[in-house]
Amino acid sequence: MITALFPGSFDPPTFGHLNIIERSRKIFGEIHVVIAVNSQKKYLFSESERLEMMHKLTEKWDNVHVSTCRTLIVEYAKKNNAIVLLRGIRNVADFSYEFDLSMLNKGLDSSIETVFMPTDPEFFVLKSSAIKELAFLGGDISKMVPDLVADLLKKKLIK
Repeated sequence: MITALFPGSFDPPTFGHLNIIERSRKIFGEIHVVIAVNSQKKYLFSESERLEMMHKLTEKWDNVHVSTCRTLIVEYAKKNNAIVLLRGIRNVADFSYEFDLSMLNKGLDSSIETVFMPTDPEFFVLKSSAIKELAFLGGDISKMVPDLVADLLKKKLIK
């Protein structure tokens, strides 16, 4: 059974993230959705809010686990016997960034493989920063994020 990690900030979680998780859980025995916690980065949602959202959004899948990580992802992988880092990509720019990151991770731990999974076409334009801006301006984000996330975004952004 191969354990794969799907790391990200998930700020906020999108239908694109869920699509990658749903598709990859059929390929790998176990998926760890790993929420990055980086004190240098400013998040809209707190660590606990992102963790709670992802728990609720993935609870229907028995082989998906959600946790946070404050270390290098390769260290988390080692502790959890994971050998695959799963990365969703929407376009060439994503691939370029993710490829460079995969080379960095490979240099840190040669036993870790990165698997790139292109998004399904319907989720091609989903970018967390654009979704937050659209929500802030009162736009319709119902096709981009689950209702749970849309409701929390509205509460956060419209005060």
